[in-house]
This record gives sequence, structure tokens and C-alpha cells, in this order.
Amino acid sequence: MKSLQYHFFRVIMKLSKATYDWGAPIEKQRALVEKNAGFIKAPEELTVDRTAVGGVAGEWLRMPGADEDRVLLHFHGGGYSMCSCITHRGMVARLAGACGVRAFLPEYRLAPENPFPAPVEDALAAYRGLLQEGISPQDIIISGDSAGGGLAAVTLISLRDGGEPLPSLAILFSPWTDLALTGESLTIRAKADPWLVRRATEIQAARYCGDNDPRNPLISPLYADLRGLPPILIQVGEDEILLSDSTRLAARAREAGVDVSLDIWPGMWHVWQCLAPKMPEASRAIEAAGRYVQSAMVTQAGRSNTIAQ
Repeated sequence: MKSLQYHFFRVIMKLSKATYDWGAPIEKQRALVEKNAGFIKAPEELTVDRTAVGGVAGEWLRMPGADEDRVLLHFHGGGYSMCSCITHRGMVARLAGACGVRAFLPEYRLAPENPFPAPVEDALAAYRGLLQEGISPQDIIISGDSAGGGLAAVTLISLRDGGEPLPSLAILFSPWTDLALTGESLTIRAKADPWLVRRATEIQAARYCGDNDPRNPLISPLYADLRGLPPILIQVGEDEILLSDSTRLAARAREAGVDVSLDIWPGMWHVWQCLAPKMPEASRAIEAAGRYVQSAMVTQAGRSNTIAQ
């Protein structure tokens, strides 16, 4: 049974969907999303340190008891053109807390001012910066939501292709993996999705891709060779128009021999996790991701001890 909060937010989102102007100037859209972010407060016990890693500005987020040796590197969503540390601080802090680690939340450059490949360059720079600071690749969890989920997958692919060490695992919330917009859920989930519309994805894809082919694997990881990637957890909502971006990525990853856990949450929409702790279903999703990470870390530690012996 869904919570009362679930039904409340679903109604609010449907009303917003009916009136939101996706064609508004990007500056207006950015200001609105930053303003609305104030509805979900970051945890009071959170420690925030503004800094840069690998030359990329961002924030270190620490919840009490965080393991300083392990890091969650999270790339925020927003269609590659919106959002920031302000909009994502609360969700990422809660995810890091559930994982028992500290987090670095970079503010990569945004389109249309900085289209592809600028965000990819910044994501790689932030990851390499963590390594330069002495963080072991096996102690890094890479994560992202929406466009940030796609960016996290692209980062893994770029690192693998460059022969660089890969992080231990990845967490993707409703990842946007196909900017060519070929998924069937764009059509069959159009009425069910209480928030996103195809027009929004078309505008954001154009801002980010520019004159580049949206099927470029470093733009849309769905079209990439996924062999050799670390374990991946994907959480996606049953009702969202980008559902196919997750299901197809998971299928292709499994075919490539990647350890993939695909969790489709009934009745949920795009990146519902951002509503924690206001909505119980959002909190439960973050807690589930935390359990996945902690279990994976225990398993990896056991393997390392076995090898050492």
C-alpha cells in the first residue's frame, strides 16, 4: 500500500506537469529548480565542506560515522543543463549516510553553455582527483541520478577504455542512457508518468548534444560496449517515461557479463528518491541502495582477505 505522502506528491506533480513551461529560458528554469529545492532540507547533522577535487568545484558531504576511507562520487541530474549542489545536497547526503561513507558532489559544467563533452571531462577529472588524493579505486562508489546516472555510466566506460582503474561499483537512479530517445516507455508510459514529458527530454538532449550524434556511446551509454564494468545497481520507477533507458541498459550489461541489479519500483516516477525523508517510499529506496553498497563492500573485503591469504 502506498503512503499518503505518495498520493499527495503524485497529485502535486501532475498539476505541475500540466502547467510547467519546458520551453522557458534556461536561466528561469534553473532559478525555479533551485528555489523548489528548499522544500527538502539537508539533514541537520550533515557537515558540508565547499572545495574542489581534480579542479572541479563541489562539496564534501559527511554524515556522522562516515567511513573516511570510502567515497561516494555522485553526479547530479537535471538534463545536463540544470541543478547543482543546492538541489541535490539532501538526497546525496542521505544516500552517503545509508552507505556509511562520505560523498563528493561535483558541480560539473552545464549545457547549453558547456555541452558535450564538458560534463564528461569534469566527471573524469573529479574521479582522477580522488585517486590523486589517495583514495583507492576499490573504495570509490560512483553514482548518479537521471542525466547524472548516464554520466556515471559514461565515466565508467571512459575509464575502462583508457585502461584506468575502475571504482568498486555503481548506483544509478533513473539513469538517462539514450539521448536518441528511442525507448518505448517514452510512449507507453506517457500517461502514467506524473512529471516528465517527451518534450522535456527533446529540449535537454538538443542542448547537450549540439551537433553530435546522440548515439555516441559517450553521450548515450546504452550504445556502448559494456564489458568489464563493475557491479551496477539500477533503481527506476515503473511509471516513468525513461523506464526503457534502465531496462535496456540492464539487459545489455548482463549480456556483456556485468553484475547488474535492476530494481523497478511499482508506481514510482523519475528520481523519486529526492523526496526523502518527506515520502516513505523515497527513504526506503535510499535505504535499499545503502544495503546494496554495504553488502557489496563486505563481499569485496572478504575476497581481498582470501586473496591475501
